[in-house]
Amino acid sequence: MTSHSVELVKDFHFEAAHYLPNVPAGHKCRRMHGHSFRGQVAVRGETDPQVGWLIDYAEIRGVVDPIVEQLDHYCLNDIAGLENPTSELIAVWLWDRIAPAIAGLHRITIEETCSSRCHYFGPGPRSG
Repeated sequence: MTSHSVELVKDFHFEAAHYLPNVPAGHKCRRMHGHSFRGQVAVRGETDPQVGWLIDYAEIRGVVDPIVEQLDHYCLNDIAGLENPTSELIAVWLWDRIAPAIAGLHRITIEETCSSRCHYFGPGPRSG
C-alpha cells in the first residue's frame, strides 16, 4: 500500500456572546452581542499505508471538544486570552491549544455568520 497526501476537516460549533472593546465608539460590535459560531479544524499530511488514514476523526474530536466547551455559552471577553475576541484572535486562541495535540494542524476556521469567516494557518509566514 502507498500513502497519500490528504487534508481532513472536522467541524465544530459553539454559542457565545462577545463585544469588541477596541473598535471605534458607536461601532455595532462594541455592544454585547452573540453568535452561533461555527468552525473547522483542518489537518494535512500523509495517510498511514497500513491503516489507510491520516488521523482518526475521533482523535481530532477528542482534542477539540473539551477546548470548544470552554467557549460554549460564555462571554468570550471573560476568558483569559480573549479579552478582545475578534474572529482572528479566537482562531489564534484555538490554534494555540489544539496544535500541541494534533500533528499536521494546517488551519483553524472561525465563522461568525454564514457569510463572514476567518482562516488561520498558524504563526509565521506560510503558503497555502
